[in-house]
Amino acid sequence: MRHNRSINHLGRKSGHRKAMLSNMACSLIMHKQIETTLAKAKALRMYVEPLITKSKDDSTHSRRTVFSYLKQKEAVSELFRVVAPKIGDRPGGYTRIVKTGFRQGDAADMAIIELVDFNEAALAATEKKAAKKPATRRSRKSAPKAEPAEAPAEALAEAPAEETPKAE
Repeated sequence: MRHNRSINHLGRKSGHRKAMLSNMACSLIMHKQIETTLAKAKALRMYVEPLITKSKDDSTHSRRTVFSYLKQKEAVSELFRVVAPKIGDRPGGYTRIVKTGFRQGDAADMAIIELVDFNEAALAATEKKAAKKPATRRSRKSAPKAEPAEAPAEALAEAPAEETPKAE
């Protein structure tokens, strides 16, 4: 039974699991997107989102706390300088997991985990959706009656009549 086992142990001892999640979190912060198995991606999301929340407050204490988890100075500075300002107004949900199918060798579920505000394709799609004209109701009462345009009739009158060749 799995009483009170809130985290996925991923079949590893605690030291190996912590080192793996730390390395994966650093890779995610540096590259903004990584491909891994679905179970590791879900475990990584639980690991990295509290760190991103801590990075919103740029103080020495929060930097040291995040460094104790990540253990890479470059990843910590990238998190506080690049990632935190971009996600400052977001209340949570900093990562997105997209399933990509199965791995060829062992048929493991594969997924891409990415930082939400750094995916240009998804950002362009949401901007396009926001820029789309709002839907209007179609009712007969509110639509103004349009006068028939005379421009097409005048254009037909002014155009020279084309002669069709006769078949002889």
